[in-house]
Amino acid sequence: MAEAEVLVADDVRKQYGDAVALDGVSLSIPTGEVFGLVGPNGAGKTTLVRALTGTTRCEGTVRVLGVAPGNVDAARVGLLPQSFRPADRLTARELIAYYAGLYDDARSVEAVLCDVGLSDDADTWYQNLSGGQQRRACVGTALVNDPDVLFLDEPTTGIDPAGRRSLWTLIDDLAAGGTTVLLTSHSMAEVERLADRVGLLRTGRLVAVGTPAALIAEHGGDSHLLVDATRPVDRDALSTALGAEVAERDGRLVVRDVALADVGDVVATLEAEGVDVDSFTWAEPGLEDVYLRLTGESIAPADATGPATPTETEGER
Repeated sequence: MAEAEVLVADDVRKQYGDAVALDGVSLSIPTGEVFGLVGPNGAGKTTLVRALTGTTRCEGTVRVLGVAPGNVDAARVGLLPQSFRPADRLTARELIAYYAGLYDDARSVEAVLCDVGLSDDADTWYQNLSGGQQRRACVGTALVNDPDVLFLDEPTTGIDPAGRRSLWTLIDDLAAGGTTVLLTSHSMAEVERLADRVGLLRTGRLVAVGTPAALIAEHGGDSHLLVDATRPVDRDALSTALGAEVAERDGRLVVRDVALADVGDVVATLEAEGVDVDSFTWAEPGLEDVYLRLTGESIAPADATGPATPTETEGER
């Protein structure tokens, strides 16, 4: 019988000297859920993953598949660290075959190569694979034992858009089959696409947990219109005319709480008020807005297909 809660952390704490890495983190992740763990560098993500995988000791309670991490059957767990450098003179096939040999009941090497899109390059040395192909091979090493719980740290870094989407589909399929996935990523587009729930860590504390939609609704803010205008405007007068808040950001006007269907009317009103509208962008809040609001930090350019920023519709006048 499958465990209802595959990963459990209860009041987990960890300090390195005077530095607090985890400050009372509690969460539970059920069977078949993809849980996205996000937060700034230094927020405690790596320490929490290490606690859950049993590679660091923490105060509090940690359970993986119903037991302490040190007692879990290693064949039931897959781990892809962010930094992983296999031997250069192994082919992709040899690399995955090596990891398959560590388990009594591993998956077919050919099947794993197919899953990660390396069937055609299986006999290429690791050092001669592209960066994205190398990352795919590394993903394969984490899948070869058909794990019940899978830890993925920045799994699609360096992978081209088509390969990234293929791996996203693979992760979806694994979760549908009952695999529990803990995903850490700096790509909010990736997390929003894959995660059933998201937990945001800040200074060692889990400050928000919920579905992407729920977090966006609570913390993302309103949809808005960004307007490039060629001359100074009276924002107070525009606010009155529009019946909406008008702010300024990076030299652009920001009209708050604008539905997509109302963009044309808002632009017409701006022009009627004497605003020379050169171009405009309608933006809908996304998970990146949640991240920025709750952390106060910026995000490095996302290596992901599709908008890592809010959904946008642009126009020119």
